[in-house]
Amino acid sequence: MQNEATIVISVCDNGPRFEQGAEERIFEPFFTTKPKGAGMGLAICRSIVEAHDGRIRAARSEHETVFEFTLKV
Repeated sequence: MQNEATIVISVCDNGPRFEQGAEERIFEPFFTTKPKGAGMGLAICRSIVEAHDGRIRAARSEHETVFEFTLKV
């Protein structure tokens, strides 16, 4: 996507953060950080974004989690 027009959307979540090192695992089906979670939400988001040639990632900082996805314009 380097020479193509793209849009980047970032969402900051200041709720409970996922464990350090789980940045890729949180997008796997059935992986959850919630006691009653199904673990499908982020897996579905990744499928949708990648179906449109986009990329999604999550980054954990000291106080928040940042979810960011990039799509071609």
